[in-house]
Amino acid sequence: MSVADRAALPFVIDLPQGYDLVRGRPGGDFEVYSVQHAGRSLVMIYAGPSSQFPIYSGQTAQLGDRVSVVVDEDGRRRAMEHLFERRSAPREIHVWVATVAPGEADVAERIAQSVDPR
Repeated sequence: MSVADRAALPFVIDLPQGYDLVRGRPGGDFEVYSVQHAGRSLVMIYAGPSSQFPIYSGQTAQLGDRVSVVVDEDGRRRAMEHLFERRSAPREIHVWVATVAPGEADVAERIAQSVDPR
């Protein structure tokens, strides 16, 4: 995705070098994006009117305009998904960590937490 394409998104995201933001197949009124590395999706982002939040079972926590789901994984607490609700379209931005290899969990969590609505 080009710099101009990313500037037009309804959210900002910090990606480490070597990671790409890929636009998925759009729906009628929503878009889905994935953060990919070496051909694998680590983080998914939905931007549309009504997401399927939450997809993970865990404790919910509110931090500013973000509702997050935190799970215990291998003795550690991880923020696995986040939901932002907006007044304008897209009404919801839902970010979640995909199933990843153990060595990728930390970077996937950091990327997911870097997403903020514009």
